[in-house]
Amino acid sequence: MIRKELVAASAEPLILSLLAKGESYGYAIIQEVKARSGGKLNWTDGMLYPVLHRLERRGLIKARWGESETGRKRKYYSLKKDGHQALQIHNEQWSMVHSVLSGLQKEQYV
Repeated sequence: MIRKELVAASAEPLILSLLAKGESYGYAIIQEVKARSGGKLNWTDGMLYPVLHRLERRGLIKARWGESETGRKRKYYSLKKDGHQALQIHNEQWSMVHSVLSGLQKEQYV
């Protein structure tokens, strides 16, 4: 089980990364995260939508209503220019944290 704090800290960069690949909707984002984590990250609507709304308010993503293949209304999200810049910053920060953790792990085995 991944700690709640780590899931929360990783939600924004994960969502931005997925939307950098193309437009998507909430359920598809949840399923993609679950698949890419091998089932270890099981997001809920209650966790995802507040993050999507916050990203939208900050001008990092935009939303539009559209119809699914079945004719059902669905809200689609896509990355805006500022979202691409925010993703780059997130990636730099996560790379730095990963580098430090990797270095510390190597020291443990020396």
